[in-house]
Amino acid sequence: MRPVFAIVGCGRIARRHAEQIKRVGTLAAVCDIDITAADELSRAFGARPYYSIESLLASEPGLDVVSICTPNGLHAQHSILALKAGCHVLCEKPLSISVSDAREMIEAAQQSAKMLFVVKQNRFNPPVQVVKQWLTDGTLGRIHSFQVNGFWNRPREYYLQSWKGTRVLDGGTLFTQFSHFVDLLYWFLGEVKSVRSFIRNFEHPFIDIEDTGVAILEMTNGAIGTLNYTVNSFQKNMEGSITLFGEKGTVKIGGQYLNTLEYQNLQSGAGKPIPEGNPANQYGFYQGSMSNHDKVYENLVMALQQPGYELASAHDGLKTVEIICQIYGQAGFH
Repeated sequence: MRPVFAIVGCGRIARRHAEQIKRVGTLAAVCDIDITAADELSRAFGARPYYSIESLLASEPGLDVVSICTPNGLHAQHSILALKAGCHVLCEKPLSISVSDAREMIEAAQQSAKMLFVVKQNRFNPPVQVVKQWLTDGTLGRIHSFQVNGFWNRPREYYLQSWKGTRVLDGGTLFTQFSHFVDLLYWFLGEVKSVRSFIRNFEHPFIDIEDTGVAILEMTNGAIGTLNYTVNSFQKNMEGSITLFGEKGTVKIGGQYLNTLEYQNLQSGAGKPIPEGNPANQYGFYQGSMSNHDKVYENLVMALQQPGYELASAHDGLKTVEIICQIYGQAGFH
Protein backbone atom coordinates (compact mmCIF):
# COMPACT_ATOMS: atom_id res chain seq x y z
CA MET A 1 0.00 0.00 0.00
CA ARG A 2 1.41 3.38 -1.04
CA PRO A 3 1.31 5.87 1.87
CA VAL A 4 -0.81 9.01 1.54
CA PHE A 5 0.97 12.33 2.12
CA ALA A 6 0.22 15.99 2.60
CA ILE A 7 2.70 18.88 2.43
CA VAL A 8 2.42 21.89 4.72
CA GLY A 9 4.37 24.85 3.36
CA CYS A 10 4.58 25.34 -0.41
CA GLY A 11 7.90 27.16 -0.82
CA ARG A 12 10.96 26.11 -2.82
CA ILE A 13 11.78 22.94 -0.90
CA ALA A 14 8.17 21.71 -1.03
CA ARG A 15 8.46 21.00 -4.77
CA ARG A 16 11.38 18.65 -4.10
CA HIS A 17 9.27 16.86 -1.49
CA ALA A 18 6.33 16.63 -3.89
CA GLU A 19 8.51 15.10 -6.61
CA GLN A 20 9.69 12.37 -4.27
CA ILE A 21 6.27 11.74 -2.73
CA LYS A 22 4.86 11.01 -6.19
CA ARG A 23 7.56 8.33 -6.58
CA VAL A 24 6.82 6.47 -3.35
CA GLY A 25 3.26 7.36 -2.41
CA THR A 26 0.24 9.58 -3.09
CA LEU A 27 0.25 13.33 -2.57
CA ALA A 28 -3.33 14.04 -1.51
CA ALA A 29 -3.09 17.64 -0.33
CA VAL A 30 -0.90 20.70 0.03
CA CYS A 31 -1.28 23.68 2.31
CA ASP A 32 0.02 27.23 2.58
CA ILE A 33 -1.36 30.51 3.90
CA ASP A 34 -0.09 31.96 0.61
CA ILE A 35 -3.05 31.03 -1.60
CA THR A 36 -1.07 31.44 -4.82
CA ALA A 37 1.72 29.14 -3.62
CA ALA A 38 -0.74 26.47 -2.49
CA ASP A 39 -2.72 26.64 -5.72
CA GLU A 40 0.39 26.44 -7.90
CA LEU A 41 1.78 23.39 -6.12
CA SER A 42 -1.61 21.68 -6.06
CA ARG A 43 -2.03 22.14 -9.83
CA ALA A 44 1.51 20.95 -10.56
CA PHE A 45 1.06 17.69 -8.64
CA GLY A 46 -2.67 17.02 -8.72
CA ALA A 47 -3.26 17.58 -5.01
CA ARG A 48 -6.06 19.35 -3.17
CA PRO A 49 -5.12 22.86 -1.91
CA TYR A 50 -5.74 24.14 1.59
CA TYR A 51 -4.93 27.48 3.15
CA SER A 52 -4.62 26.53 6.81
CA ILE A 53 -3.21 23.42 8.44
CA GLU A 54 -6.31 23.13 10.61
CA SER A 55 -8.61 22.86 7.58
CA LEU A 56 -6.28 20.37 5.91
CA LEU A 57 -6.15 18.06 8.92
CA ALA A 58 -9.92 18.29 9.47
CA SER A 59 -10.71 17.52 5.83
CA GLU A 60 -8.15 14.77 5.08
CA PRO A 61 -8.73 11.88 7.53
CA GLY A 62 -6.90 9.38 5.32
CA LEU A 63 -3.43 10.89 5.61
CA ASP A 64 -0.51 8.71 6.66
CA VAL A 65 2.30 11.30 6.67
CA VAL A 66 2.47 15.09 6.79
CA SER A 67 5.66 16.65 5.44
CA ILE A 68 6.42 19.94 7.19
CA CYS A 69 8.12 22.44 4.87
CA THR A 70 7.22 25.68 6.63
CA PRO A 71 9.70 28.24 8.08
CA ASN A 72 11.92 26.95 10.89
CA GLY A 73 10.05 28.73 13.66
CA LEU A 74 6.77 27.05 12.69
CA HIS A 75 8.05 23.47 12.56
CA ALA A 76 7.08 22.68 16.14
CA GLN A 77 3.57 24.11 15.94
CA HIS A 78 2.73 22.43 12.64
CA SER A 79 4.33 19.09 13.53
CA ILE A 80 2.47 18.88 16.83
CA LEU A 81 -0.87 19.60 15.14
CA ALA A 82 -0.24 16.87 12.58
CA LEU A 83 0.86 14.35 15.21
CA LYS A 84 -2.21 15.06 17.37
CA ALA A 85 -4.35 14.50 14.28
CA GLY A 86 -2.94 10.98 14.02
CA CYS A 87 -0.38 11.45 11.27
CA HIS A 88 3.27 10.53 11.08
CA VAL A 89 5.46 13.57 10.44
CA LEU A 90 8.54 14.19 8.31
CA CYS A 91 9.90 17.59 9.32
CA GLU A 92 12.37 19.57 7.26
CA LYS A 93 15.55 20.63 9.04
CA PRO A 94 15.94 21.95 11.63
CA LEU A 95 13.52 20.05 13.85
CA SER A 96 12.89 23.33 15.68
CA ILE A 97 14.77 26.44 16.78
CA SER A 98 14.51 25.79 20.51
CA VAL A 99 15.20 22.79 22.71
CA SER A 100 11.88 23.14 24.53
CA ASP A 101 9.95 23.06 21.25
CA ALA A 102 11.86 19.98 20.08
CA ARG A 103 11.04 18.17 23.31
CA GLU A 104 7.34 19.09 22.99
CA MET A 105 7.38 17.64 19.47
CA ILE A 106 8.86 14.37 20.72
CA GLU A 107 6.32 14.21 23.54
CA ALA A 108 3.47 14.74 21.06
CA ALA A 109 4.81 11.89 18.92
CA GLN A 110 5.00 9.59 21.94
CA GLN A 111 1.48 10.47 23.11
CA SER A 112 0.00 9.93 19.66
CA ALA A 113 2.05 6.75 19.04
CA LYS A 114 3.16 8.22 15.71
CA MET A 115 6.64 8.57 14.23
CA LEU A 116 8.44 11.89 13.91
CA PHE A 117 11.36 12.11 11.51
CA VAL A 118 13.61 14.97 10.47
CA VAL A 119 15.17 15.52 7.04
CA LYS A 120 18.93 14.91 7.26
CA GLN A 121 19.67 14.23 3.60
CA ASN A 122 23.42 14.85 3.81
CA ARG A 123 23.76 11.59 5.73
CA PHE A 124 23.19 9.91 2.36
CA ASN A 125 26.08 11.67 0.57
CA PRO A 126 28.39 8.86 -0.66
CA PRO A 127 31.55 10.14 1.09
CA VAL A 128 29.59 10.70 4.31
CA GLN A 129 28.35 7.10 4.20
CA VAL A 130 31.89 5.82 3.68
CA VAL A 131 33.37 7.82 6.56
CA LYS A 132 30.52 6.79 8.85
CA GLN A 133 31.35 3.15 8.06
CA TRP A 134 35.05 3.78 8.80
CA LEU A 135 34.09 5.27 12.16
CA THR A 136 31.79 2.35 12.93
CA ASP A 137 34.23 -0.41 12.00
CA GLY A 138 37.27 1.24 13.62
CA THR A 139 39.19 1.99 10.42
CA LEU A 140 40.01 5.49 11.65
CA GLY A 141 40.60 4.44 15.24
CA ARG A 142 39.98 6.98 17.97
CA ILE A 143 39.28 10.48 16.66
CA HIS A 144 41.52 13.05 18.32
CA SER A 145 40.45 16.26 16.58
CA PHE A 146 38.28 17.64 13.80
CA GLN A 147 37.57 20.68 11.69
CA VAL A 148 34.14 21.57 10.28
CA ASN A 149 33.93 24.38 7.71
CA GLY A 150 30.93 25.93 6.00
CA PHE A 151 31.98 28.79 3.72
CA TRP A 152 28.94 29.79 1.67
CA ASN A 153 27.47 32.90 0.10
CA ARG A 154 24.00 34.28 0.72
CA PRO A 155 23.46 37.67 -0.93
CA ARG A 156 21.02 40.38 0.06
CA GLU A 157 18.47 39.01 -2.44
CA TYR A 158 18.25 35.76 -0.48
CA TYR A 159 16.79 37.57 2.52
CA LEU A 160 14.53 40.15 0.81
CA GLN A 161 10.80 39.73 1.43
CA SER A 162 11.44 36.47 3.26
CA TRP A 163 11.23 34.90 6.69
CA LYS A 164 14.91 34.10 6.34
CA GLY A 165 17.15 36.23 8.52
CA THR A 166 14.52 36.79 11.23
CA ARG A 167 15.01 35.63 14.79
CA VAL A 168 11.45 34.34 15.14
CA LEU A 169 11.12 32.27 11.95
CA ASP A 170 14.74 31.64 10.88
CA GLY A 171 16.45 31.35 14.25
CA GLY A 172 20.03 31.71 13.05
CA THR A 173 22.45 30.86 10.26
CA LEU A 174 23.42 27.61 11.99
CA PHE A 175 19.80 26.47 11.83
CA THR A 176 19.06 27.45 8.24
CA GLN A 177 22.37 26.96 6.44
CA PHE A 178 24.55 24.69 8.54
CA SER A 179 22.38 22.42 10.68
CA HIS A 180 23.40 19.51 8.41
CA PHE A 181 27.04 20.12 9.36
CA VAL A 182 26.14 20.02 13.06
CA ASP A 183 24.06 16.88 12.51
CA LEU A 184 26.99 15.10 10.86
CA LEU A 185 29.31 16.17 13.66
CA TYR A 186 26.91 14.55 16.14
CA TRP A 187 26.35 11.47 13.91
CA PHE A 188 30.09 10.96 13.60
CA LEU A 189 31.34 11.84 17.08
CA GLY A 190 28.43 11.96 19.52
CA GLU A 191 27.61 14.47 22.23
CA VAL A 192 29.22 17.85 22.80
CA LYS A 193 30.68 18.34 26.28
CA SER A 194 31.64 22.02 26.18
CA VAL A 195 31.65 24.98 23.80
CA ARG A 196 33.40 28.32 23.38
CA SER A 197 31.90 30.40 20.60
CA PHE A 198 31.90 33.77 18.85
CA ILE A 199 29.31 35.06 16.37
CA ARG A 200 29.17 38.26 14.31
CA ASN A 201 27.17 39.96 11.58
CA PHE A 202 29.65 41.63 9.22
CA GLU A 203 27.89 42.02 5.86
CA HIS A 204 24.15 41.62 6.50
CA PRO A 205 22.93 44.51 8.71
CA PHE A 206 19.40 44.05 7.29
CA ILE A 207 18.90 40.68 9.08
CA ASP A 208 18.36 39.89 12.76
CA ILE A 209 20.85 37.03 12.95
CA GLU A 210 24.56 36.35 12.45
CA ASP A 211 26.35 35.81 9.16
CA THR A 212 29.58 34.39 10.65
CA GLY A 213 30.53 32.20 13.59
CA VAL A 214 33.38 30.23 15.15
CA ALA A 215 33.00 27.56 17.81
CA ILE A 216 35.60 25.52 19.68
CA LEU A 217 34.07 22.21 20.70
CA GLU A 218 35.04 19.47 23.13
CA MET A 219 33.16 16.22 22.59
CA THR A 220 32.27 13.80 25.36
CA ASN A 221 34.49 11.19 23.68
CA GLY A 222 37.49 13.50 24.16
CA ALA A 223 37.86 14.82 20.61
CA ILE A 224 38.40 18.56 20.20
CA GLY A 225 37.86 20.74 17.17
CA THR A 226 36.38 23.78 15.53
CA LEU A 227 33.30 24.77 13.59
CA ASN A 228 33.86 27.74 11.27
CA TYR A 229 30.96 29.05 9.21
CA THR A 230 30.00 32.10 7.18
CA VAL A 231 27.66 33.19 4.41
CA ASN A 232 30.16 35.87 3.38
CA SER A 233 32.22 33.82 0.93
CA PHE A 234 32.74 36.35 -1.86
CA GLN A 235 30.15 36.00 -4.65
CA LYS A 236 29.68 32.23 -4.42
CA ASN A 237 29.83 29.18 -2.18
CA MET A 238 33.38 28.03 -1.50
CA GLU A 239 33.49 24.97 0.74
CA GLY A 240 31.59 22.62 2.96
CA SER A 241 33.93 20.22 4.72
CA ILE A 242 34.53 17.95 7.67
CA THR A 243 38.08 16.77 8.47
CA LEU A 244 38.74 14.04 11.01
CA PHE A 245 42.16 13.31 12.50
CA GLY A 246 42.19 9.79 13.92
CA GLU A 247 44.86 7.52 15.36
CA LYS A 248 44.67 5.27 12.26
CA GLY A 249 43.88 7.78 9.54
CA THR A 250 42.97 11.27 8.39
CA VAL A 251 40.04 12.01 6.09
CA LYS A 252 38.44 15.13 4.67
CA ILE A 253 34.95 15.26 3.20
CA GLY A 254 34.84 18.41 1.12
CA GLY A 255 33.65 20.07 -2.04
CA GLN A 256 31.11 22.84 -1.70
CA TYR A 257 28.47 20.58 -0.18
CA LEU A 258 30.19 17.68 1.61
CA ASN A 259 30.02 15.83 -1.70
CA THR A 260 33.58 14.65 -2.32
CA LEU A 261 36.21 12.72 -0.39
CA GLU A 262 39.03 15.25 -0.79
CA TYR A 263 41.68 13.50 1.29
CA GLN A 264 42.24 10.08 2.77
CA ASN A 265 45.33 8.60 4.34
CA LEU A 266 44.56 5.37 6.15
CA GLN A 267 46.74 2.92 8.05
CA SER A 268 44.75 0.16 6.36
CA GLY A 269 45.51 1.51 2.87
CA ALA A 270 43.36 3.16 0.21
CA GLY A 271 39.61 2.96 0.53
CA LYS A 272 37.22 1.76 -2.15
CA PRO A 273 36.08 4.10 -4.96
CA ILE A 274 33.13 6.23 -3.93
CA PRO A 275 30.09 6.51 -6.22
CA GLU A 276 28.93 9.85 -7.56
CA GLY A 277 26.42 11.67 -5.39
CA ASN A 278 23.39 13.72 -6.38
CA PRO A 279 23.89 17.34 -7.46
CA ALA A 280 23.26 20.23 -5.06
CA ASN A 281 19.80 21.76 -4.76
CA GLN A 282 19.42 24.65 -7.23
CA TYR A 283 17.59 27.75 -5.99
CA GLY A 284 18.07 30.22 -8.82
CA PHE A 285 20.85 32.58 -7.78
CA TYR A 286 22.32 30.24 -5.14
CA GLN A 287 22.80 26.56 -4.41
CA GLY A 288 21.87 24.67 -1.27
CA SER A 289 22.96 21.37 0.19
CA MET A 290 22.86 17.98 -1.53
CA SER A 291 19.55 16.88 -3.03
CA ASN A 292 19.16 13.44 -1.45
CA HIS A 293 15.44 13.71 -0.75
CA ASP A 294 14.93 10.64 -2.93
CA LYS A 295 16.81 8.58 -0.37
CA VAL A 296 15.02 10.30 2.52
CA TYR A 297 11.64 9.24 1.15
CA GLU A 298 12.73 5.74 0.18
CA ASN A 299 13.97 5.20 3.72
CA LEU A 300 10.87 6.83 5.20
CA VAL A 301 8.70 4.24 3.48
CA MET A 302 10.93 1.49 4.86
CA ALA A 303 10.59 2.98 8.34
CA LEU A 304 6.79 3.01 8.03
CA GLN A 305 6.82 -0.66 7.05
CA GLN A 306 9.46 -1.85 9.51
CA PRO A 307 9.28 -0.55 13.09
CA GLY A 308 12.77 0.21 14.36
CA TYR A 309 14.20 0.82 10.87
CA GLU A 310 16.99 3.38 11.16
CA LEU A 311 16.17 6.84 9.79
CA ALA A 312 17.10 10.26 11.15
CA SER A 313 14.82 10.42 14.17
CA ALA A 314 13.38 13.19 16.26
CA HIS A 315 16.02 12.35 18.86
CA ASP A 316 18.75 13.07 16.30
CA GLY A 317 16.99 16.31 15.41
CA LEU A 318 16.86 17.27 19.07
CA LYS A 319 20.60 16.69 19.45
CA THR A 320 21.33 19.06 16.55
CA VAL A 321 19.10 21.71 18.14
CA GLU A 322 20.79 21.23 21.51
CA ILE A 323 24.29 21.68 20.04
CA ILE A 324 23.29 24.78 18.06
CA CYS A 325 21.63 26.28 21.13
CA GLN A 326 24.79 25.56 23.14
CA ILE A 327 26.84 27.45 20.58
CA TYR A 328 24.44 30.38 20.46
CA GLY A 329 23.94 30.43 24.20
CA GLN A 330 27.67 30.55 24.93
CA ALA A 331 28.00 33.45 22.49
CA GLY A 332 25.11 35.28 24.13
CA PHE A 333 22.92 35.07 21.03
CA HIS A 334 19.88 33.30 22.44
